[in-house]
Amino acid sequence: MGEQSTTKFPREILDQWAGLGLDLPALFSAGHLGERMSVQVVEAAPERIVGTMPVEGNTQPYGLLHGGASAVLAETLGSVGAMLHGGPTKVAVGVDLNCTHHRGARSGLVTGVATPVHRGRSTATYEVVITDEQGKRVCTARLTCMLRETDSDAYRS
Repeated sequence: MGEQSTTKFPREILDQWAGLGLDLPALFSAGHLGERMSVQVVEAAPERIVGTMPVEGNTQPYGLLHGGASAVLAETLGSVGAMLHGGPTKVAVGVDLNCTHHRGARSGLVTGVATPVHRGRSTATYEVVITDEQGKRVCTARLTCMLRETDSDAYRS
């Protein structure tokens, strides 16, 4: 997950998670699945998460961006937002994901931007808009995560 090192975090997030000995870019990434799909989380704050993914390598048999790939990008970005909102004492667990696919993409890079719809004590919901390089909407998704209490040890492997 070395390429995740370009993720930009606001100072208050870095301060909040400091002292736990965690690699934040690795923690707030798509993990091994994201690596395989070349998902990059480039900006991460509770109020806005931005990530990219190439179309190439993530297509279905007709050569279009696979809907499941869009779902992976959306769930990654929404989950990162929910985890940042919950902070080090909570773990975000996805409980509902829906995606509406508006148009196909055959090449280039798609960009997802996740913004909060609801940020509560026990749930967080994010809308994720995925666009192509021309700024045309490819997919709109919504992810709801349950926020479960934990201790910071849950983040250690």
